[in-house]
Amino acid sequence: MPNIAVIGAGVNGIASAIKILEHHLTEGQPISVTIISEDFTPNTTGDGSAGLWGPYLLGGTPQSKVYKWSQSMHQFLENIWLSEDAGEAGVCLLPCVRLSTSTVDSVEDFWRNIVYGAMDLTADQLAVYNVGRSVKFTSGLSFITYTSEPVKLLPYLMKRFLRNGGKIVRRKIEDLDAFIADSGYDVIVNCSGLGSRKLLKDEQMYSVRGQVSRVKANWIFSAVLDESDDGNYIIPNTESVVLGGTHQEGDNNTQVCERDRQFIVSGCRRFIPGLEQTESLFDWVGLRPGRGELRLEAERRGQKLLIHNYGHGGSGVTLCWGCADDVLDLLLAANITSKL
Repeated sequence: MPNIAVIGAGVNGIASAIKILEHHLTEGQPISVTIISEDFTPNTTGDGSAGLWGPYLLGGTPQSKVYKWSQSMHQFLENIWLSEDAGEAGVCLLPCVRLSTSTVDSVEDFWRNIVYGAMDLTADQLAVYNVGRSVKFTSGLSFITYTSEPVKLLPYLMKRFLRNGGKIVRRKIEDLDAFIADSGYDVIVNCSGLGSRKLLKDEQMYSVRGQVSRVKANWIFSAVLDESDDGNYIIPNTESVVLGGTHQEGDNNTQVCERDRQFIVSGCRRFIPGLEQTESLFDWVGLRPGRGELRLEAERRGQKLLIHNYGHGGSGVTLCWGCADDVLDLLLAANITSKL
Protein backbone atom coordinates (compact mmCIF):
# COMPACT_ATOMS: atom_id res chain seq x y z
CA MET A 1 0.00 0.00 0.00
CA PRO A 2 1.17 3.59 -0.57
CA ASN A 3 3.20 5.01 2.31
CA ILE A 4 2.67 8.77 2.70
CA ALA A 5 4.52 11.27 4.87
CA VAL A 6 3.20 14.78 5.51
CA ILE A 7 5.83 17.17 6.84
CA GLY A 8 4.28 19.80 9.09
CA ALA A 9 1.47 19.64 11.66
CA GLY A 10 -0.06 23.04 11.06
CA VAL A 11 -3.57 23.35 9.67
CA ASN A 12 -2.43 22.70 6.07
CA GLY A 13 -0.43 19.62 7.01
CA ILE A 14 -3.28 18.08 9.00
CA ALA A 15 -5.88 18.95 6.34
CA SER A 16 -3.76 17.37 3.60
CA ALA A 17 -3.21 14.24 5.68
CA ILE A 18 -6.94 13.89 6.44
CA LYS A 19 -7.94 14.37 2.81
CA ILE A 20 -5.56 11.65 1.62
CA LEU A 21 -6.42 9.22 4.40
CA GLU A 22 -10.20 9.61 4.27
CA HIS A 23 -10.34 9.39 0.48
CA HIS A 24 -8.58 6.03 0.50
CA LEU A 25 -10.70 4.75 3.37
CA THR A 26 -13.86 5.71 1.49
CA GLU A 27 -12.58 3.90 -1.60
CA GLY A 28 -11.63 0.84 0.44
CA GLN A 29 -7.98 1.23 -0.50
CA PRO A 30 -5.30 0.54 2.15
CA ILE A 31 -2.88 3.39 2.81
CA SER A 32 -0.47 4.57 5.49
CA VAL A 33 -0.35 8.31 6.29
CA THR A 34 2.06 9.78 8.83
CA ILE A 35 2.37 13.41 9.94
CA ILE A 36 5.96 14.28 10.83
CA SER A 37 6.66 17.52 12.68
CA GLU A 38 8.86 19.07 15.33
CA ASP A 39 5.84 20.89 16.81
CA PHE A 40 2.19 19.96 17.20
CA THR A 41 -0.80 21.88 18.51
CA PRO A 42 -0.86 23.95 20.72
CA ASN A 43 2.64 24.98 19.63
CA THR A 44 2.14 25.75 15.93
CA THR A 45 2.02 29.21 14.36
CA GLY A 46 -1.69 28.88 13.68
CA ASP A 47 -2.61 28.20 17.31
CA GLY A 48 -2.32 31.86 18.23
CA SER A 49 -4.44 33.21 15.39
CA ALA A 50 -8.12 34.17 15.58
CA GLY A 51 -9.11 31.80 12.77
CA LEU A 52 -11.40 34.21 10.91
CA TRP A 53 -12.18 33.08 7.37
CA GLY A 54 -10.84 35.55 4.82
CA PRO A 55 -8.04 35.58 2.21
CA TYR A 56 -5.10 37.66 3.50
CA LEU A 57 -1.42 38.28 2.66
CA LEU A 58 -1.15 35.97 -0.34
CA GLY A 59 1.25 37.91 -2.56
CA GLY A 60 0.72 37.25 -6.24
CA THR A 61 -1.28 34.04 -5.87
CA PRO A 62 -3.88 34.01 -8.69
CA GLN A 63 -7.25 35.23 -7.50
CA SER A 64 -9.08 32.37 -9.23
CA LYS A 65 -7.13 29.81 -7.17
CA VAL A 66 -7.65 31.73 -3.94
CA TYR A 67 -11.38 31.86 -4.67
CA LYS A 68 -11.60 28.10 -5.28
CA TRP A 69 -9.54 27.14 -2.22
CA SER A 70 -11.28 29.55 0.14
CA GLN A 71 -14.74 28.53 -1.10
CA SER A 72 -13.94 24.89 -0.34
CA MET A 73 -12.94 25.81 3.23
CA HIS A 74 -16.05 27.91 3.73
CA GLN A 75 -18.20 24.93 2.72
CA PHE A 76 -16.20 22.66 5.04
CA LEU A 77 -16.79 25.05 7.93
CA GLU A 78 -20.50 25.25 7.12
CA ASN A 79 -20.72 21.46 7.28
CA ILE A 80 -19.02 21.44 10.69
CA TRP A 81 -21.20 24.29 11.96
CA LEU A 82 -24.32 22.36 10.99
CA SER A 83 -23.05 19.25 12.79
CA GLU A 84 -22.68 18.34 16.46
CA ASP A 85 -18.91 18.95 16.15
CA ALA A 86 -19.12 22.76 15.92
CA GLY A 87 -18.40 23.41 19.58
CA GLU A 88 -15.47 21.02 19.77
CA ALA A 89 -13.98 22.37 16.53
CA GLY A 90 -14.39 26.01 17.57
CA VAL A 91 -16.51 26.90 14.54
CA CYS A 92 -18.83 29.91 14.98
CA LEU A 93 -20.84 32.19 12.71
CA LEU A 94 -19.65 35.79 13.02
CA PRO A 95 -20.96 39.12 11.67
CA CYS A 96 -18.10 41.16 10.18
CA VAL A 97 -17.40 44.63 8.82
CA ARG A 98 -14.39 45.30 6.58
CA LEU A 99 -13.36 48.92 6.04
CA SER A 100 -11.03 50.62 3.56
CA THR A 101 -9.44 54.08 3.36
CA SER A 102 -8.38 53.63 -0.28
CA THR A 103 -9.36 56.42 -2.65
CA VAL A 104 -8.78 54.13 -5.64
CA ASP A 105 -10.37 50.79 -4.72
CA SER A 106 -13.24 49.66 -2.56
CA VAL A 107 -12.93 46.87 0.03
CA GLU A 108 -11.52 43.77 -1.66
CA ASP A 109 -14.54 41.56 -2.17
CA PHE A 110 -13.93 39.04 -4.97
CA TRP A 111 -15.14 36.47 -2.43
CA ARG A 112 -18.39 38.26 -1.53
CA ASN A 113 -20.68 35.57 -2.97
CA ILE A 114 -18.98 32.94 -0.78
CA VAL A 115 -19.92 34.60 2.51
CA TYR A 116 -23.46 35.29 3.70
CA GLY A 117 -25.42 38.52 3.25
CA ALA A 118 -22.60 40.70 1.89
CA MET A 119 -23.72 44.33 1.60
CA ASP A 120 -21.82 47.55 0.94
CA LEU A 121 -22.03 50.05 3.78
CA THR A 122 -24.07 53.16 3.10
CA ALA A 123 -22.64 56.66 3.53
CA ASP A 124 -24.47 56.98 6.85
CA GLN A 125 -23.06 53.68 8.10
CA LEU A 126 -19.53 54.72 7.09
CA ALA A 127 -19.99 58.01 8.89
CA VAL A 128 -20.37 56.16 12.20
CA TYR A 129 -16.91 54.61 11.78
CA ASN A 130 -15.40 57.91 10.60
CA VAL A 131 -16.23 59.91 13.74
CA GLY A 132 -13.00 61.47 15.03
CA ARG A 133 -10.85 60.08 12.21
CA SER A 134 -8.50 62.26 10.19
CA VAL A 135 -8.15 59.65 7.44
CA LYS A 136 -11.68 58.67 6.52
CA PHE A 137 -12.97 55.27 5.49
CA THR A 138 -14.15 55.43 1.89
CA SER A 139 -15.89 52.05 1.62
CA GLY A 140 -17.03 49.15 3.76
CA LEU A 141 -18.59 45.72 3.48
CA SER A 142 -20.74 43.92 6.03
CA PHE A 143 -21.19 40.14 5.86
CA ILE A 144 -21.34 36.98 7.93
CA THR A 145 -18.72 34.24 7.84
CA TYR A 146 -17.02 31.75 10.16
CA THR A 147 -14.31 31.71 12.75
CA SER A 148 -12.61 28.37 13.33
CA GLU A 149 -10.26 28.91 16.24
CA PRO A 150 -7.09 26.93 15.52
CA VAL A 151 -6.54 26.23 19.21
CA LYS A 152 -9.73 24.14 18.97
CA LEU A 153 -9.80 23.26 15.26
CA LEU A 154 -6.32 21.70 15.23
CA PRO A 155 -6.99 19.25 18.10
CA TYR A 156 -10.34 18.39 16.50
CA LEU A 157 -8.71 17.64 13.14
CA MET A 158 -5.87 15.69 14.75
CA LYS A 159 -8.37 13.58 16.68
CA ARG A 160 -10.22 12.89 13.41
CA PHE A 161 -6.93 11.93 11.70
CA LEU A 162 -5.83 9.54 14.46
CA ARG A 163 -9.29 8.00 14.79
CA ASN A 164 -9.07 6.91 11.16
CA GLY A 165 -5.69 5.26 11.57
CA GLY A 166 -3.33 8.14 10.91
CA LYS A 167 0.07 8.19 12.62
CA ILE A 168 2.25 10.98 14.00
CA VAL A 169 6.01 11.21 14.51
CA ARG A 170 7.70 14.04 16.41
CA ARG A 171 10.83 14.79 14.44
CA LYS A 172 12.54 17.79 12.91
CA ILE A 173 13.50 17.24 9.27
CA GLU A 174 16.82 19.01 8.70
CA ASP A 175 17.70 17.68 5.24
CA LEU A 176 14.74 17.10 2.91
CA ASP A 177 16.80 15.49 0.15
CA ALA A 178 18.30 12.95 2.55
CA PHE A 179 14.88 12.25 4.08
CA ILE A 180 13.34 11.57 0.68
CA ALA A 181 16.21 9.35 -0.39
CA ASP A 182 16.58 7.36 2.83
CA SER A 183 13.01 7.00 4.11
CA GLY A 184 10.54 4.30 3.17
CA TYR A 185 7.87 6.78 2.10
CA ASP A 186 6.58 6.74 -1.48
CA VAL A 187 5.09 10.24 -1.28
CA ILE A 188 6.19 13.23 0.78
CA VAL A 189 3.82 16.18 1.17
CA ASN A 190 5.76 19.27 2.20
CA CYS A 191 3.59 21.51 4.40
CA SER A 192 6.49 22.96 6.37
CA GLY A 193 5.39 26.57 5.98
CA LEU A 194 8.16 29.03 6.75
CA GLY A 195 10.47 26.05 7.25
CA SER A 196 10.55 25.61 3.47
CA ARG A 197 12.87 28.59 3.31
CA LYS A 198 15.60 26.39 4.79
CA LEU A 199 14.43 22.93 3.69
CA LEU A 200 14.21 23.90 0.02
CA LYS A 201 16.42 26.98 0.05
CA ASP A 202 13.34 28.80 -1.23
CA GLU A 203 14.37 32.45 -1.43
CA GLN A 204 10.78 33.48 -2.19
CA MET A 205 9.81 32.65 1.39
CA TYR A 206 9.77 35.42 4.00
CA SER A 207 8.32 35.88 7.45
CA VAL A 208 5.37 38.17 8.08
CA ARG A 209 5.40 38.97 11.77
CA GLY A 210 2.01 39.12 13.46
CA GLN A 211 1.42 40.35 17.00
CA VAL A 212 -1.98 40.31 18.71
CA SER A 213 -3.43 40.99 22.14
CA ARG A 214 -6.21 38.93 23.69
CA VAL A 215 -8.70 40.47 26.09
CA LYS A 216 -11.74 39.37 28.06
CA ALA A 217 -14.71 41.02 26.35
CA ASN A 218 -17.57 38.55 26.09
CA TRP A 219 -19.96 41.37 25.16
CA ILE A 220 -18.39 41.76 21.69
CA PHE A 221 -20.19 39.63 19.11
CA SER A 222 -18.95 40.97 15.76
CA ALA A 223 -15.64 41.58 13.99
CA VAL A 224 -14.30 44.88 12.64
CA LEU A 225 -11.33 44.93 10.25
CA ASP A 226 -9.52 47.96 8.85
CA GLU A 227 -7.79 47.01 5.57
CA SER A 228 -5.36 49.96 5.71
CA ASP A 229 -1.65 49.12 5.88
CA ASP A 230 -1.62 50.43 9.44
CA GLY A 231 -5.14 49.21 10.23
CA ASN A 232 -6.41 47.33 13.27
CA TYR A 233 -8.88 44.50 13.72
CA ILE A 234 -11.14 43.12 16.44
CA ILE A 235 -12.16 39.45 16.18
CA PRO A 236 -14.16 37.72 18.92
CA ASN A 237 -13.43 34.10 19.75
CA THR A 238 -15.44 31.91 22.10
CA GLU A 239 -13.40 32.67 25.22
CA SER A 240 -11.56 35.89 24.36
CA VAL A 241 -11.39 38.71 21.82
CA VAL A 242 -8.37 39.07 19.54
CA LEU A 243 -7.07 42.60 18.99
CA GLY A 244 -4.67 43.09 16.13
CA GLY A 245 -2.44 43.39 14.60
CA THR A 246 0.76 43.68 12.66
CA HIS A 247 2.00 42.32 9.34
CA GLN A 248 5.69 43.16 9.32
CA GLU A 249 7.40 41.54 6.35
CA GLY A 250 10.90 40.18 6.89
CA ASP A 251 10.71 40.67 10.67
CA ASN A 252 11.72 37.49 12.51
CA ASN A 253 11.29 38.85 16.04
CA THR A 254 9.08 36.45 18.03
CA GLN A 255 9.13 38.55 21.21
CA VAL A 256 6.24 40.80 22.20
CA CYS A 257 6.97 44.42 21.29
CA GLU A 258 5.50 47.01 23.65
CA ARG A 259 5.33 49.63 20.89
CA ASP A 260 3.27 47.25 18.74
CA ARG A 261 1.09 46.44 21.72
CA GLN A 262 0.29 50.11 22.25
CA PHE A 263 -0.53 50.50 18.55
CA ILE A 264 -2.87 47.51 18.69
CA VAL A 265 -4.67 48.41 21.90
CA SER A 266 -5.07 52.13 21.21
CA GLY A 267 -6.15 51.51 17.62
CA CYS A 268 -8.82 49.01 18.62
CA ARG A 269 -10.10 51.30 21.38
CA ARG A 270 -10.83 53.92 18.75
CA PHE A 271 -13.33 51.46 17.25
CA ILE A 272 -14.77 50.32 20.59
CA PRO A 273 -13.97 52.71 23.48
CA GLY A 274 -15.36 50.19 25.97
CA LEU A 275 -12.27 48.05 25.40
CA GLU A 276 -10.48 50.37 27.80
CA GLN A 277 -12.30 48.63 30.65
CA THR A 278 -11.49 45.07 29.57
CA GLU A 279 -9.11 42.64 31.23
CA SER A 280 -5.93 41.95 29.27
CA LEU A 281 -5.25 38.21 29.02
CA PHE A 282 -2.01 37.84 27.06
CA ASP A 283 -0.05 38.96 24.00
CA TRP A 284 1.17 36.64 21.28
CA VAL A 285 3.56 36.77 18.32
CA GLY A 286 3.73 34.43 15.33
CA LEU A 287 5.57 34.41 12.01
CA ARG A 288 3.30 33.86 9.01
CA PRO A 289 4.80 32.00 6.00
CA GLY A 290 4.85 34.70 3.33
CA ARG A 291 5.77 33.95 -0.28
CA GLY A 292 5.60 35.71 -3.65
CA GLU A 293 3.00 33.11 -4.62
CA LEU A 294 1.59 30.13 -2.75
CA ARG A 295 3.30 26.97 -3.96
CA LEU A 296 1.10 23.95 -4.65
CA GLU A 297 2.61 21.54 -7.15
CA ALA A 298 4.21 18.11 -7.48
CA GLU A 299 7.62 16.96 -8.66
CA ARG A 300 9.28 13.60 -9.09
CA ARG A 301 12.31 12.71 -7.00
CA GLY A 302 13.43 9.47 -8.63
CA GLN A 303 10.69 6.92 -7.98
CA LYS A 304 9.14 9.09 -5.30
CA LEU A 305 6.67 11.96 -5.45
CA LEU A 306 7.16 15.26 -3.61
CA ILE A 307 4.09 17.51 -3.30
CA HIS A 308 4.58 21.11 -2.17
CA ASN A 309 1.84 22.92 -0.25
CA TYR A 310 3.24 26.01 1.49
CA GLY A 311 3.39 29.79 1.44
CA HIS A 312 -0.13 30.48 2.73
CA GLY A 313 0.68 33.88 4.25
CA GLY A 314 -2.09 34.92 6.62
CA SER A 315 -4.60 32.52 5.06
CA GLY A 316 -3.63 29.13 6.44
CA VAL A 317 -7.04 28.41 7.93
CA THR A 318 -8.91 30.04 5.04
CA LEU A 319 -7.27 27.93 2.34
CA CYS A 320 -6.34 24.66 4.05
CA TRP A 321 -9.27 22.46 2.97
CA GLY A 322 -9.24 23.73 -0.62
CA CYS A 323 -5.48 23.29 -0.91
CA ALA A 324 -5.85 19.79 0.51
CA ASP A 325 -8.29 19.07 -2.35
CA ASP A 326 -5.51 19.87 -4.81
CA VAL A 327 -2.92 17.87 -2.85
CA LEU A 328 -5.17 14.81 -3.17
CA ASP A 329 -5.73 15.46 -6.88
CA LEU A 330 -1.96 15.65 -7.47
CA LEU A 331 -1.46 12.39 -5.58
CA LEU A 332 -4.17 10.56 -7.52
CA ALA A 333 -2.92 11.89 -10.85
CA ALA A 334 0.54 10.45 -10.08
CA ASN A 335 -0.95 6.94 -9.61
CA ILE A 336 1.56 5.95 -6.94
CA THR A 337 1.86 2.30 -5.99
CA SER A 338 4.22 1.15 -3.29
CA LYS A 339 6.91 -1.41 -3.90
CA LEU A 340 6.65 -2.52 -0.28
